[in-house]
Amino acid sequence: MGQLEGRRALVVAGAAGIGRACVERFCAEGARVVFSDIDDAGGRRLEADLRAAGRAAWFVRSDAGAADAVRALVAQAIDTLGGLDLLLNNAGIAVSKDLLDLTDEDFDRTIDVNLKAAFVASQAAARHMLATGTRGSIISMSSVNAVLNIPNLLTYNISKGGLNQLTRNLAIRLAPHGIRVNAIGPGTILTDLVRKTIYTSEAAKAAVMSRTPMGRAGEVDEIAAIAVFLASDASSYVTGQVIYADGGRLPLNYTV
Repeated sequence: MGQLEGRRALVVAGAAGIGRACVERFCAEGARVVFSDIDDAGGRRLEADLRAAGRAAWFVRSDAGAADAVRALVAQAIDTLGGLDLLLNNAGIAVSKDLLDLTDEDFDRTIDVNLKAAFVASQAAARHMLATGTRGSIISMSSVNAVLNIPNLLTYNISKGGLNQLTRNLAIRLAPHGIRVNAIGPGTILTDLVRKTIYTSEAAKAAVMSRTPMGRAGEVDEIAAIAVFLASDASSYVTGQVIYADGGRLPLNYTV
């Protein structure tokens, strides 16, 4: 039996990258998983692949930037699965602009997708868990940028810092009911997005590695392994925490 055998999980934004790795790992560990994404084609392909492998997975196209759509997604997941034990908030976008060039739309969209969606989904999941006496787990995907600053990622930095506070607040509120709330803060992880937008040259890659003591980027499966830990009984006394998987970047920035 897997670590998540019989668990009912919702992954918000799970068609690609870290989200996909988490969906695949949750399924492999025995969970039944509903996952969403704005990428309909990618989500359908992943659903078909998982079904072909004998996994219990359902895809729902949903825009994490629309609060009503997020609430409807949680309700649909509960209906499909017959309840909810596990929520992973993974939706995230980044707008790279100078402070003086940011628009209201840039700010609002980033906050809506990265932070408000996590609040809305967590609130809906918590209401269900409390009503049903479910001792569940809520996990959000944060970032080292919740602590560090890249100036042209201002809205992203703010959203991830807020996500850390959301995690702590939810954890305190829900702890008496056996509902655990944690977050994961990745550093540079080898997703298609990183390859296209950060690893644009050997010089760019060298710059990132110069501030990563382990000298390499992380793999999506390494983040998924942490998500499984936080979702499982192995972390039964862990709540209100952000686990940073960054190859040593935060300690380096602290000491230098």
